Amino acid sequence: MAKVELKQPVITEIAELFDGAQTAVVVDYRGLTVAQDTELRKQLREAGIVYKVYKNTMIHRAAEGTAFSALDAVLEGPTALAVSKTDATAPARILAAFAKKADKLEIKGGVVEGTYYDAEGMKAISSIPSREELLGRLLGSMQSPITNFARVLNQIAESQGAEA
Repeated sequence: MAKVELKQPVITEIAELFDGAQTAVVVDYRGLTVAQDTELRKQLREAGIVYKVYKNTMIHRAAEGTAFSALDAVLEGPTALAVSKTDATAPARILAAFAKKADKLEIKGGVVEGTYYDAEGMKAISSIPSREELLGRLLGSMQSPITNFARVLNQIAESQGAEA
């Protein structure tokens, strides 16, 4: 079997990961201990994020002709790929939080919803709260005025009831 035929299934696997993905983040994992790597993989898996180590040439070939081809700029050295199809900010958020504990983990860059971001851009994206947290904040800000209005109406009704 030719080398190209052996590589094709891996390229197809990566291309399927990219298909419909909202985010792909490239990291350098050199220096992580086995325990740290296991913990990182567990956190990413629980968030529904696929995290795998691939050869740079395979990622390059799978990304050709897609928005993820912008990742070519950071495909040097050992590379792990974190891909999410559901939450656009989750990979960056989890990886950045983990990198604070394990300083050997380095975010190289990523593509979020079709736009390439370098390491600094990914750090900024990692500070964006999750969708659920943002919806919770929105709901809280919507409930606060309604609750205050109801409280005022209740006080007015009680004061008028006391006068009668």
